Amino acid sequence: MKKDIDFPKVEGVHVAIAENDKGWYAFLINKNNFELQNVMVSTRGYGQLENETRSTSVLRHMIGNIDSNASVVIEPIDPNIFVLNNEFWVSYFIDNKMYDKKFVFIQGSINKENFTHIPELNLKGILHV
Repeated sequence: MKKDIDFPKVEGVHVAIAENDKGWYAFLINKNNFELQNVMVSTRGYGQLENETRSTSVLRHMIGNIDSNASVVIEPIDPNIFVLNNEFWVSYFIDNKMYDKKFVFIQGSINKENFTHIPELNLKGILHV
């Protein structure tokens, strides 16, 4: 039964959306002092736009391992989908134990008014913790 499954808490793993000199990107940040193993990220956009249900394709990214205190690019992201909910479902292993968490940037939250400096990337953007 689902109640019997241990779902460990995700800590020290964040998703950020930021713009660099090449465009907009989604980043995965590991702020832990240990490596994340077999990282996989599933992404999609969805929501209501002009009273119509809209969604993007589901993309799956096999990242591999992420070193401690490191960040990686998940994918380039088109600013035209910032008007939708943007979901990043992150799964990984630590010592053969699976962790996963959904990070959802809600419609309209990715805008310059909400930007903050993200030290791990040395960029301004939106950090989801």
